[in-house]
Amino acid sequence: MSERAKTMSKEAKARHIITLLVENHAGVLARIAALIAAKGYNIDSLTVGETMDPSISRMTLVVRGDDSVVEQAVKQLNRLIDVIRVTDLTGEEFVERELVLVKVKAKPEAKAEILRIADIFRAKVVDVAPLSYMLELTGAEDKLNAFVELLKPYGIQEFARTGMTVMTRGSKTAGKQVEEIVKGSEIKKVVGLVE
Repeated sequence: MSERAKTMSKEAKARHIITLLVENHAGVLARIAALIAAKGYNIDSLTVGETMDPSISRMTLVVRGDDSVVEQAVKQLNRLIDVIRVTDLTGEEFVERELVLVKVKAKPEAKAEILRIADIFRAKVVDVAPLSYMLELTGAEDKLNAFVELLKPYGIQEFARTGMTVMTRGSKTAGKQVEEIVKGSEIKKVVGLVE
């Protein structure tokens, strides 16, 4: 494979972490998901939660795709009336966290080893049954993947994972502070963003 083809293949699979500030009401998530789907992208993970202002939610989307097409999607997301701000954090420094809950078989001969793995990763045992443990771990994607891989040989009975939540490092903010939102008949105007 040529260097150019390798580079293009790598770009096509590039992971993009996109944060959005959106109005917190029904239908917003469906519109955003429909726009991403229309571009042919699968959303790898999605988290949504209220900000300090309950009328505004913060979303974190993780998608993989070509840089230029994702850039177009970001521009289109910015045009949605319910979207206040969109930031593609690709190339930025940020802290990422996910949470995973794993229920793993814990036969008597394997309990000590499972607890040792949990200790190494600083996972918490949140439920104990005669033949299973439920473990909770928070961290970056790679850490969670490594943890789950080590538990697989013992038999994972149930598995739940949140999407990624991110925040930029240092004093820089991805979403800025929204002081006031003023809407016209069809044009959204956001004022009071702190750069």
